[in-house]
Amino acid sequence: MTFGAIRKSVSTAVLSYRKQPCRRGFSAQAVRDFDVIIVGGGPVGLALASGLGSYTTARESLKVALVEAGDLSRTRDWTLPPDSYSNRVSSITNSSRAFLKDIGVWELVDQSRTCPVKEMQVWDGLSGARITFDAANLPSSGVLNAAESSEMARLTENLNLQRALLRHLESIRSIELLQKTRVESIQREDRDGGHGWPLVHLSDGTTLRARLLVGADGFNSPVRAYAGIHSYGWSYDVRAVVATLNHSPRGAFQGPNHTAYQRFLPTGPIAFLPLSPTVSSLVWSTKSALAEALCRAEPAVLAHMVNAAFRLPEVSVRYLHNLILDAHSTGASISSEDICNEIAFREKSHNIPGYSAYSSVSSMLSAGVPPNDAMAVPPLVTSIQLGTIASFPLKFNHAESYLGEGAGNRTVLIGDAAHTIHPLAGQGLNLGFGDVRSLVQCIVQSVAHGGDIGSYTSLRPYAAERYFANHKVMSAVDKLHKLYSSTWDPVVLARSIGLEVINELDSVKAALMMDAGAGNRERSQWDLLADGIKGVSNGLSTAKMLGQGMGVVFNSGINEITRRLSQH
Repeated sequence: MTFGAIRKSVSTAVLSYRKQPCRRGFSAQAVRDFDVIIVGGGPVGLALASGLGSYTTARESLKVALVEAGDLSRTRDWTLPPDSYSNRVSSITNSSRAFLKDIGVWELVDQSRTCPVKEMQVWDGLSGARITFDAANLPSSGVLNAAESSEMARLTENLNLQRALLRHLESIRSIELLQKTRVESIQREDRDGGHGWPLVHLSDGTTLRARLLVGADGFNSPVRAYAGIHSYGWSYDVRAVVATLNHSPRGAFQGPNHTAYQRFLPTGPIAFLPLSPTVSSLVWSTKSALAEALCRAEPAVLAHMVNAAFRLPEVSVRYLHNLILDAHSTGASISSEDICNEIAFREKSHNIPGYSAYSSVSSMLSAGVPPNDAMAVPPLVTSIQLGTIASFPLKFNHAESYLGEGAGNRTVLIGDAAHTIHPLAGQGLNLGFGDVRSLVQCIVQSVAHGGDIGSYTSLRPYAAERYFANHKVMSAVDKLHKLYSSTWDPVVLARSIGLEVINELDSVKAALMMDAGAGNRERSQWDLLADGIKGVSNGLSTAKMLGQGMGVVFNSGINEITRRLSQH
């Protein structure tokens, strides 16, 4: 049953559930009772509060609190000039956007600070094999209007989204925001033979008692630690460099800045994400030492390095990386002029003409008719917005369970508290919104049937739906990262052939592009992607062991994708 259908059926039903009194004997210390306590005021935690508050029945039946250590009022009042953007940006898929519209949040998002992605170009940094995704090939979702359905996703700043969520919550009196308050500790209430409710002790001396405790508190989740839920994962020894890039607008013959670009280099992928006609966002995943060197370099040097990373052959990009690293290791800094001279020499060595879009510092392009390869690479970066250069480590992490049991019962994990993913596919926040949508359905259904919202039985459908769905996406993204980190020639050849073959199959590309959750197609399309990549990976392993022809490597992956396409 779809989210909208559940919402309609619950709102029109005569509910037998009514909020039961939460008052229970404890101690002389005052304890505040809530049905749901959400720890974490990021986009996922705020979305859960908004989702619950969007149901009349939930508002009337449930008392909800959200605890956040930061100052949410600063986020609510956040503003920037129209041509300035923050450096933390998310890609919101059509299914996530449909969910936000359904709960009344998307209309509060500043649309002037969002940008559609209508095309995406991805290519191998070693072989140049390329695949182009075009939203025009997507089937109509039937959820969004025609203009929105022609988009692959919508890019916006995280703060723009959080501000909209906070504004939505202002109108919901049954939800209490406890900001600038840290969770000091969580313990089990010593009642009912050890099956008491969670007690959340806050930094201001307040103690909260929860029928259901939700961990939306990130990678280092106190809720997950309290519930005794173990997680597994690893560090990629890679950091993501982020920045806000200024560039010239696209010419009249090129169309708007609605194309996202991603080049897979051996050190990690570099992505160029459009935000406005003259501003885009950088997400460059690379080795930790290089990330530190890039962040410490002059902003002009980083701008030139970004331009070169999308244009020069990998051997020259690698040489430039070594220049930056050598300068950084000695405590020196390389000047913008020095890096420009080196890039100009490299462009000349590779016979890149000045009238080609692949020329950066030697470019002789004018504002007239663009070259034939103008849309093959992103616009030239002219500068980087002040104070937007930053980096953060990348990890893979997945909780062994999303539900607490035994002494940790009445707890549930969502978002980064449950799973952390590499950003190369832009799916981290969308997985979190998928968690929220599923958990809201479970809680509302429990209320509708008079159940206990904190019981394992009520929460089990959430874990059953989301755990495997998230794992499939996480596994696929992890395999992509490892596949494109290899420089072994047979692997490069195999992945390049596979990419070129898929690029010729519009139906396969349409399946791979399908939004994570437009209607009932969410799981099936990510299954296609994950299983296809799994087949590719298995083929590569076989080829490596046997040393046989590389044609068989991608056949398994392509055949599996084709077979599944015929089933959906």
